Amino acid sequence: MALTRSRAAARRRRWTAALGATALAVAAGGALAAPAGATSTSVEVQFPTRCVPPPIAGIPPIEGTTTAAITVDKSSPKVGDTVTVTYTITKPAASNPVDLALPADIMTPSGKVVLGGAQTGAISVTGPKKNPPVPGKGSFPAFSMTGTFTVTQAGSITLSPGDYNIHTSYLMELDTPCTVLSPPAPVSETVVASPVTSPNARTLQLDSASGDAGVRVTVNGAKFTPLTEVTVAGRAGAAETADRMTVTTDSEGGFAARLKVNDAATTGIVAYEGAAWDPEKGAGPAAYKVVVPAPPNSQTITAAVTAGELSMTQAGDAVQLSSVDFGQGGAATGDLNTVTVKDFRGGPAGWSLTGKVTDFTGPGGSIGAGNLSWTPACTAKAGSPSTCAAGSPGPVGSGGATLASTPNGTLTGGEFTVGAGLSLDVPAFTAPGAYAGVLTLTLS
Repeated sequence: MALTRSRAAARRRRWTAALGATALAVAAGGALAAPAGATSTSVEVQFPTRCVPPPIAGIPPIEGTTTAAITVDKSSPKVGDTVTVTYTITKPAASNPVDLALPADIMTPSGKVVLGGAQTGAISVTGPKKNPPVPGKGSFPAFSMTGTFTVTQAGSITLSPGDYNIHTSYLMELDTPCTVLSPPAPVSETVVASPVTSPNARTLQLDSASGDAGVRVTVNGAKFTPLTEVTVAGRAGAAETADRMTVTTDSEGGFAARLKVNDAATTGIVAYEGAAWDPEKGAGPAAYKVVVPAPPNSQTITAAVTAGELSMTQAGDAVQLSSVDFGQGGAATGDLNTVTVKDFRGGPAGWSLTGKVTDFTGPGGSIGAGNLSWTPACTAKAGSPSTCAAGSPGPVGSGGATLASTPNGTLTGGEFTVGAGLSLDVPAFTAPGAYAGVLTLTLS
């Protein structure tokens, strides 16, 4: 008799646990606010949800309304970029229907985010096994799931909440699949992807670096647009001279032009597609000097300026952010070690300094890379030909963001000081301990 009561009690405990787990699963679906500084088009949406409890629960499927939102770490990516997606439940479809309190950290959610528009498909998202205790008949907390996708098409890409599953580990391992009753769910987020701009690979070579006035110099160009008209012109500093001609490229984008140079002020030769000089569609200047006969009893004195390299140094390799209290969370702040960029190439190309960060790992799991935001700053040393532009404030993420850049121009270069204020958004109940992520900077 005692054995029978024990078995019955065990069945009741398993059934009660299954019922609690099922109710928790119904909470899936919701929205997460965009990280500080992010520009987001995310909107909170509602959609009908049908969740099927595990058979052991002995209760029918539960239907309700889920409130959810989707956010991304990049709202304007380029084709080829990786975008981090967060799908969060802000208002569950149901509350805990039983008097049994559910313990902390028993729930592991997973699901799908549906892509539409310029790119279709589904993104797999998962969440950590972490939830606060839920009292009997109490409301369920919000939780989030994250995943990534690679942009393959330019244009507007929509993101909608999809089906999800809740795996619970409380006395038993149970799954509760939940589906969108009228798919697709409303669009919660839209990203606008731009095509990748091919780097300018056009080149220019001269058969001679100098000549008398009126002498023709052979100008060889390569990697221009095939079968396109190209202007070949003399350059006096930033201005063009009257020495110019047009030539049509061959089927491989190459050409050979014989340019007659008359202007004694000529310091270089350029070639470009279109009606006017454009560093994105041109090459040069290639240095050229018109030799002027020296007067009697004179000496010609020459000097050369040698082009250098594009380089970067940083003041240190470790940053200590401020502490955040357990149970309160918030922003852990600090400053990026100062980065010095030296552009001593002396050409027409600008540069771009970008950064990306890994997840912050620690004793309690991890804090997502998308939780790190920065406020970039950049100043140019006096006399630098280029103007430095700081990147936009916002999340860094694993996909990366721009820290600073300079534009293309007739003559670029200089020395630049780059920095950023850092802020890591730490969830309130992140386990105490040290969390570390690696920020990688790339100069190109």
